[in-house]
Amino acid sequence: MSKGTLYGVGIGPGDPELMTLKAARLIAAAPVIAFFAKKGRTGHARRIVEGRLHAEVLELRLEYPFTTEISVADPAYLADMGVFYEACARDLAAHLDEGRDVAVLCEGDPFFYGSFMYLFDRLKDHYTHEVIPGVTGMAGCWTSAGAPMTHGDDVLSVLPGTLDEDGLALRLAQCDAAVIMKVGRNLPKIRRALARAGLMERALYVERGTMDDQHIERLADKRDEPAPYFSIVLVPGRQRPR
Repeated sequence: MSKGTLYGVGIGPGDPELMTLKAARLIAAAPVIAFFAKKGRTGHARRIVEGRLHAEVLELRLEYPFTTEISVADPAYLADMGVFYEACARDLAAHLDEGRDVAVLCEGDPFFYGSFMYLFDRLKDHYTHEVIPGVTGMAGCWTSAGAPMTHGDDVLSVLPGTLDEDGLALRLAQCDAAVIMKVGRNLPKIRRALARAGLMERALYVERGTMDDQHIERLADKRDEPAPYFSIVLVPGRQRPR
């Protein structure tokens, strides 16, 4: 029996119409669909593809043991998440070994800050695989905000908000344009780092970009409180005259 193929399918930032034709075709045909979700939640990726799955599809829910409850700096985070990804990889392998293709739904792009990468690392040497790129969350957000990001030879930095404040401020001071991911509880720290780098007035806050309930405002106007999971901070480039 031939083994199934593993697909990492980028489904875009949230608006279902920003999914590629190839992603939609594979999702509609896949015998097994896998997706990550928080306990008690439907899962954002699963909501994006609602109405696109065939009636006999087998849905494989990969439920995180935790999301933001534990700091990434806590030794338990790496250990427990490693156990989780090993178990997920075994679940996928069981279907692949039976000859069933498995499509893993990936918000944004599969190779950009996505959980799929940890399954890919564990399975790529054992199974045929294909990765379908998707519109990234940051691209969806800067388009929704009407914020051209890079001009001429601007340098764009993509930074995780989990960096320490000094590290964030240093990197921000060295770039022309920036995208700050993983905002959440890190927003107050991000705000301080932007102020130190002299970039607060250019910073934009985007929440749930491309979705029906998106919210966009200047970061300087936002209250200093933790942000929800689907949020991002943009610093558009220098906008030199051309």
